[in-house]
Amino acid sequence: MYVPEHFEEKDREVLLSFVERYSFATLISTLASEPFATHVPLLLDRATGAHGTLTGHVARANLHWRAFDGLQPALAVFHGPHAYVSPSWYASAPAVPTWNYAAVHVYGRPRAFDDPALLAPLVDRMVSAYESGRAQPWPGELPAAFKSGLLRGIVGFTFEIERIEGKFKLGQNRPVADQDGVLRALEASGATEDAALAAFTRTRRAQVEAR
Repeated sequence: MYVPEHFEEKDREVLLSFVERYSFATLISTLASEPFATHVPLLLDRATGAHGTLTGHVARANLHWRAFDGLQPALAVFHGPHAYVSPSWYASAPAVPTWNYAAVHVYGRPRAFDDPALLAPLVDRMVSAYESGRAQPWPGELPAAFKSGLLRGIVGFTFEIERIEGKFKLGQNRPVADQDGVLRALEASGATEDAALAAFTRTRRAQVEAR
């Protein structure tokens, strides 16, 4: 993706933490010579592969898995907070509207698998990951025959991260007074999306200042 120097993030720890935090990704590859995308949660294993490994699953009826041969490249896009930015929030002029956002792109070559002995622990890991923060986590207990039938309906995939890049477009190219004006406006808007972007921006500022 196009990443101007102002917005580029290279720190591996920051990028992997972003992938874990915003794990619902858009997975894109080529199927039958056309672009094909699936929206899917992906789990990160930091310890496997040179840069980590992503794992997920799709419905067997979703033919995307046929492109997961371990050879064809794929792109997983992880989306963070984003929001419209009005030029009226800036201290300086003239200016134009823009959109601030954070995104991480991960490249690799997915390989499919459908062995129930591998699918079952994958599903269990995913349930554990997304239930762990709940006050009363669902235990994931299902009748054996029911679970077996569900596993036959999905195909898992895994791919090592070959390349990862981050773009945190948060107004770093603007004067500090403009950046402060945007933060104040986002925090005062009352919109959930605006508040999320403001919080992300403040965290990002703290990370940069601590370096």
